[in-house]
Amino acid sequence: MSTEFRCSCPITSAIDMIGDKWSLVVIKNMLLYNLKTFKDLSETNEKIATNILASRLKALEAKAFITKKKPAHNKKTNIYLLTEKGLSLIPIIIELAIWGDTNLKEIHTSLNRDNPIEYIKLNKEKFVGVFKEQYLEKVKAAAI
Repeated sequence: MSTEFRCSCPITSAIDMIGDKWSLVVIKNMLLYNLKTFKDLSETNEKIATNILASRLKALEAKAFITKKKPAHNKKTNIYLLTEKGLSLIPIIIELAIWGDTNLKEIHTSLNRDNPIEYIKLNKEKFVGVFKEQYLEKVKAAAI
């Protein structure tokens, strides 16, 4: 899959890669909730349509943010895993969480208040490493 870039600006080009409505949501769910299958990803509370999910997974795989594997015990199921490129989005996801928590409380009254945002703000770099390490440990423990 070839990516069309609108211009040579690195910000716009990054948005061309991951700026659609669902890509970062899919990556966030894989990272934070260890979701690995199409079924798992389709059953989240974000209610992504299955055709959109299929399209995003295909695009994320083509752009090397995720890989698709077949587990040895079940050749019918696809397992989606974040690549190093996908994991490199952790700082962006953390910054979006902080921005959302800071700027959306007044207009989004049901915003999740049971989150560790204040703690994460104090040491963002540490949490980037923690999230990445925890994800890789879960993948390794699953022996995929």
